Amino acid sequence: MKTLIESLKTTLGALALGATLALLPGTAMAAKHGVHLPPLGCAGPPSDTWLNVTIDKVRSDRGVIALTVYPDDQRKFLIDGGSLYVARVPARAEKTHMCLFLPQPGIYALAVYHDEDNSGSLNRIGPMGLPAEGFGFSGNPGSIESLLEFRAVRLSVPRTNLSTRIRLRYP
Repeated sequence: MKTLIESLKTTLGALALGATLALLPGTAMAAKHGVHLPPLGCAGPPSDTWLNVTIDKVRSDRGVIALTVYPDDQRKFLIDGGSLYVARVPARAEKTHMCLFLPQPGIYALAVYHDEDNSGSLNRIGPMGLPAEGFGFSGNPGSIESLLEFRAVRLSVPRTNLSTRIRLRYP
């Protein structure tokens, strides 16, 4: 009886190893032919288009980085309900990396903030409601006044697996 159980374990182990190895040539072949698979943990509704985002100048590991994806429509930018979705990942000091699924190649706008207190919303200060936490936008506009020009934050994503960087600014 013991040999039958050992034989079954050996056979099952060999089958599992064979199945794992069978996947490797497909992955290698896909890469060889320029087919890229999205990184694990990509945020948003899955699609064939994704964007790798690096958020620079993250002050601390506290809280999360929240990144909002907007369509190419100035009327929807920074408006409640105007975004495609919001992705959140744990903050990593200095640089935080994210992968975002996008509906298709096209033009988008990205807004990001460092939710250090993990409140789920951007804290604001003063009568004008300026950000009290680190924030940034695609295109890295030079000033808050540049946000009034939607074209300063538009990001062209003509194909999948591209990368962009957004620099945070803290008050």
